[in-house]
This record gives sequence, structure tokens and C-alpha cells, in this order.
Amino acid sequence: MDREISKEVLRKERRVRLFKIGTGVAVAAVVIGGLIGFMQTSLQRKDLTLSTVDRGVIEVSVSASGKVVPAFEEIINSPIDSRIVEIYKKGGDSVDVGTSILRLDLQSAETDYKKQLDEEQMKQLQLEQLKVQSRSKLSEMEMQLKVSRMELDRKEVELRNERYLDSLGAGTTDKVRQVELDYNVSLLKLREDEQKYANEKALAEADYKVKELELNIFRKSLAETKRTLEDARIRSPRKAILTYVNNEVGARVTKGSRVAVVSDLSRFKIEGEIADTYGDRIAVGAKAVVKIGNDKLEGTVSDVTPLSKNGVISFTVQLVEDNHKRLRSGLKTDVYVINAIRDDVLRVANGSFYMGRGEYELFVVEGDQLVKRKVRLGDSNFEYIEVVDGLREGEEVVVSDMSDFKEKSKLKLN
Repeated sequence: MDREISKEVLRKERRVRLFKIGTGVAVAAVVIGGLIGFMQTSLQRKDLTLSTVDRGVIEVSVSASGKVVPAFEEIINSPIDSRIVEIYKKGGDSVDVGTSILRLDLQSAETDYKKQLDEEQMKQLQLEQLKVQSRSKLSEMEMQLKVSRMELDRKEVELRNERYLDSLGAGTTDKVRQVELDYNVSLLKLREDEQKYANEKALAEADYKVKELELNIFRKSLAETKRTLEDARIRSPRKAILTYVNNEVGARVTKGSRVAVVSDLSRFKIEGEIADTYGDRIAVGAKAVVKIGNDKLEGTVSDVTPLSKNGVISFTVQLVEDNHKRLRSGLKTDVYVINAIRDDVLRVANGSFYMGRGEYELFVVEGDQLVKRKVRLGDSNFEYIEVVDGLREGEEVVVSDMSDFKEKSKLKLN
């Protein structure tokens, strides 16, 4: 016959069951917690680039691409149409002032120059001839004037005598009038001759000046021809390195075509390019910093092209240390042109994540974890980025590339 189980026994069995369930739940929680901890991504501090938020000055800059070029580079063009006859130097050679680089065929040019020399001599002789002719003609006119003056003097004496005779009653009034008329006619003729002489003298002087001016103009043209002929001998204008030479013997070269380039490879400058949307931030005189690896070279913007070409504005940076050992012609660089200064702002080190003003999600160190946080950033330079909102002074922020963890909100930090 079955006996009824006592309430005390039932209570004990209930307590045992509850204990077992609680123990199972606790074990499961520990296991799940362990699995979560095991599965959580863990990063080493030494593998990250961390920056501490501090307060200071930011020289706001805009970044551009740059290329190292020689501080001095001169292109030598052919001043005439000709052909290359002989090459004296090759690319890479050092050249001094006046060093011959190549020889052009100058036979035709030299013949033309000699013709001009003969023409100059002919013009000089024509000028001398004009001078002699003018002097001879003026001499004749001066002699004629002397004769006319003597004739006038004679008639003046004759007129005075006739008047005297007329006053004594020995002459006639008609005779006096006749002599007076002859005297007046001779006086008018003398004045006419004097005017002709003055006009002829002025005309001769003007003709001489015109011919002299023509000769001077021709001599200037001759000097230009001589200079062109000298330039056609293709010599180095200064001490430098020959970086290019047209070494095709027999090749035709047209007037203005490039035949050689000499460069000073001891000093350099930077040719920069930036999108025209940032053109208003580039100005002559602006301070610039050029980065070559870990080296930073200071400079100043010396020239800005006024027009945009293919959406790009070009500018030139003159370096303070333009002979730095890292400078090599053709080397690509990063250029940062400073256009403003921000005082007493929160800042963090610049990193590859920064793409301009705006909102970013950055990992911030909180104890032994990295926690993703929305941060608003402002202007920057090559060293710092302005923190507008989302970070406090003294906090540490990851500034290295964290694109592999963009889906994570927390990361473990060891």
C-alpha cells in the first residue's frame, strides 16, 4: 500500500532541483562569457599608432603633389633653320660658360651676314657721298649770295650818287626812280636767294639725318644677325650640367626648336600641382613645407600660374635649403602650403584616415578596450588635425589605418 510523501521530503527534492538548475545556468554563463572573451578581437598596443589629444597651435595647410626640378634650367633653341653637323658633348656632361655643345651648318647664314657687311659699307659710302654733294651745293649758293650782296651794295652806291646829283640839279627824277627800282629788285632777289639757301641747308641736314638713321637701323639689324650667328654656334650660357642634347648628326632643325638643355643640379626648387578648387588657398609668399620621406624642408611659394589647366593649378616653391642631400631632379614629393593659423585648439596627430573636414568614427582608448566614437574634425596640416567635437584633452586615439575593423564597435587592447 503506497504511503503519502511528506512535505519535508518534497521541499528537499525541490531545493536539489533548483540548485542543479542554478549551477547549470552559472556554468553556462561562464562558458558563454569565456567564449565571447575568446572570440573578441584583441590588438596589441605596439601594432597601433596612437595619438594623445592635446591643445596647441595648428598652421592650417592644403596638401599638393610636387616634383623636384633644377633651380635653374635653360633650354637652348636653334635660332635658324639648319642641320646638325657635329656633336661635341653628350647628356650628363659638365659644361662651362662658352663650352661648344654642337655645331650647326652655318654656311648660308654666314654668307648672308657677309652680304649685309658689304651693304653696310655701301650705305656708309652713300652717306658720305650725300654729305659731299650737300656741301658742294651749299658752297655754290653761298658764293652766289656773296655776288648778290656785292651787286646790291653797288646799286646802293649808285642810288646814293643819283640822289646826290638830283639834289644838285645835275640829275633827273626819272633816273633816280630807275636806279631805285633796280636797287629794290636786287634787294628782293638777295632775300629770295637767302631763303633758298636756308631751305636748301635745312633740306640737306634732314636728308643727312634720314640717311644716317637708315644706316643706324641697318647696323642694329646687322648686330642682330651677328648675335643670331653667334647663338647658332650652340654654346653653354653658364656652368651647368648638360641634361639633354639632340645628338642626331644630319638631322634638320627648325628655328626655335630645342637642341639642348643645361641645368644647375646643385640647387633645386619644387614644382607643385593642386586641384583648382583649392586655388584660392595658394598665394605668392605663402609658407610651404615639402616632405621627402621623414625629412621636412621649408620654403616659400614664389610663383602661381594664373590659369587652370585640366583642372590643375601649378605653382613653384623656392626652398630655404635648396641643396639638401635628399633633393634629386624628378623626385616626387608632398607639398603643404600654409594658409591660416589656429591658436589654442584641440588637436590630434594627422593620419592616413583623414580626408578633410567632417565627421569620422575613431577608436578611442578606454581602459583595456578600444571604443568606436563619432568625432568631428576640422582643418589640418601635415602634422596635426583640429578636433572640433567628440574628444577630450588627454584621451588617446588610434590614428593608424583601422579599415579592417570598421564593423567593430569595441576591440580589446593588450
